[in-house]
Amino acid sequence: MASSDSDSSCPSSAIESFDGTFNISVEGTDSEGTLLFVEEEPKSPVCCRRQVPKPPPPPPKVCSRDSARRGLADSCCILKNVKDTWDKLFVEGYGADVHIMTEDGSIIPAHSSLLSVASPVLGNFLQQSKANNGIRYIMIPGMPYDAVFIFIRFLYSSSYDEGEMKKFALHLLVLSHSYSLPSLKRVCEHILEQGSLDSENVIDVLQLARKCDASRLSFVCTQMIVRDFKTISSTEGWKIMRRSNPALEQELLEYVVEADTRKQEQQRKIEEKKVYLQLYEAMEALVHICKDGCRTIGPRDKVLKGGHGGCNFPACKGLETLVRHFSGCRTRVPGGCVQCKRMWQLLELHSRMCNESDVCSVPLCRHFKVKVVQHSKKEEVKWRVLVSKVQAAKIALGPFSSRRSAFL
Repeated sequence: MASSDSDSSCPSSAIESFDGTFNISVEGTDSEGTLLFVEEEPKSPVCCRRQVPKPPPPPPKVCSRDSARRGLADSCCILKNVKDTWDKLFVEGYGADVHIMTEDGSIIPAHSSLLSVASPVLGNFLQQSKANNGIRYIMIPGMPYDAVFIFIRFLYSSSYDEGEMKKFALHLLVLSHSYSLPSLKRVCEHILEQGSLDSENVIDVLQLARKCDASRLSFVCTQMIVRDFKTISSTEGWKIMRRSNPALEQELLEYVVEADTRKQEQQRKIEEKKVYLQLYEAMEALVHICKDGCRTIGPRDKVLKGGHGGCNFPACKGLETLVRHFSGCRTRVPGGCVQCKRMWQLLELHSRMCNESDVCSVPLCRHFKVKVVQHSKKEEVKWRVLVSKVQAAKIALGPFSSRRSAFL
């Protein structure tokens, strides 16, 4: 064993002539706190390369929530042979000490220890029941034999046949809620959401989902009713629900009205945004016409000819007609002509958005800058709101977005 001080005293020639490698590992510290090292025999580069550890495996792939939901019916963490063993134990009933009785008098053998672990509700029933010749009896009323059989089998191995599950999904939803089996409830909800709902049964499923505290299924049913209210409200299920549960009918009607109001508000905002976008494009086209000219209209110092190709400003065509009318109209007062009034408003809007009024080529730009002080406070607030909306449309359009709408 050598300390770090003895290593530093080695001649440089020896270090340069040595072509092997040292494997240095921390062994401990001496009484003075100096780290002690172990010097091993030099090894060839080939041997050292063989001892390089392999890189760790890549991290496991994380499934998204949607993919996990799609694979819910097929996902299982239990090995197949283990599942087969539990299924065999259930089917053969070897050593069964519980008899599950159904409405038609059929009996399903089961094991009390497994039922108690899988379902706390069944465990309480077993504790309260008395054994008769070593056998305890549990009655599950109101359910067909096949549904109870699928339910008990799921308690053993979490296995099920998808076709049978679809057929008895509603019965199993009730059983999973009554006997506190969340995993089976999630499977039932998934199956009902993925195609078992239609306009004829959605009302019944909604009422059952609420009683079974299946919040997601209840939400899916409500959304379906809101989307297709006209069809669903004419079904027999809706008529029965209206007589037996008027409070639920009122709640659903409120949801429909709220959704319709929200849809109208969204449509209004979309139309409003289109108007502001058109105004922004009109401002761009106005500067383009007054500065560079477009087709046959433009500044006095430029001679323009038609047929030079299409214009990149979609609002130019409508704005060109408005400018020609404004230049030749004899009335040309803000309140005398509708088209001229619109042109006056566009010129003032441009003036409020322009930051270079001293050198701006748009007519009356500086004039409107001075005229701002003559507006009333209420009118000034309206103009400021309009300018902010148009600027917001400009930002939403983005620097690389193409101009999509035309003005007028």
